[in-house]
Amino acid sequence: MKLVVTEDYAAMSRAAADWVAQQVKAKPDAVAVFPTGNSPVGLYEELARRHQAGAFDASRLHLFQLDEYLGLAADDPYSLYQWFYRAFVEPLDVPEGNLVRLAADAPNIEQVCYAYDEQIAAAGGFDFAVLGLGPNGHLGYNEPPADGDALTRIVTLTESSIEGAAGYFGSRARVPSQAVTLGMAPLLAARQILLIVNGAHKHDILRRSLNGPIAPDAPASYLQEHPDLTVIADRAAWPEG
Repeated sequence: MKLVVTEDYAAMSRAAADWVAQQVKAKPDAVAVFPTGNSPVGLYEELARRHQAGAFDASRLHLFQLDEYLGLAADDPYSLYQWFYRAFVEPLDVPEGNLVRLAADAPNIEQVCYAYDEQIAAAGGFDFAVLGLGPNGHLGYNEPPADGDALTRIVTLTESSIEGAAGYFGSRARVPSQAVTLGMAPLLAARQILLIVNGAHKHDILRRSLNGPIAPDAPASYLQEHPDLTVIADRAAWPEG
């Protein structure tokens, strides 16, 4: 594991952009997955700035959606598909056809999940995965408890995840109670993983994820076993650095 501690969120975002740009330059048609949420916003803005300046080209990336709220259609303004399209796909000029959607509004979600894992396997797995860290240790929406071999599936959101999404939806009552998430197994099988973490509120769960026992009640703890993990955290999240 490589741990990089930056002075603040902006520096974390720039360091993460360096890492992503390096992966894309090394393999322009890489198969990858990126997170939604607050943590990667600065990263995506920095990547868009560099792309527009001609520093690198992301247009050949093949992307898989990390998670989605159960029942939301692709064109729903609150869907994570739309969020990721606005934040990453469009600014970096990635063709929409290069993004594989996690169809959480399909009539047979179990079949969608099975087929999704099959698509990832057929693509050769992820060349790299960029992940954020949930305050309860979730990766994607792999809410605890989540085993390291968990596949793509429907999950019931924890109270902390619902509270965290309340601002996005405008109120807690509007947040769906369930989501569909890419499983732990395909995520952990990525050849390279970048975990980005910011804020003092993530300090305890980050320390447990990196140094605590590997257990389902802290899904990110399984990252300890990954052979090529980079963690970029701001000093608020890792004051020990």
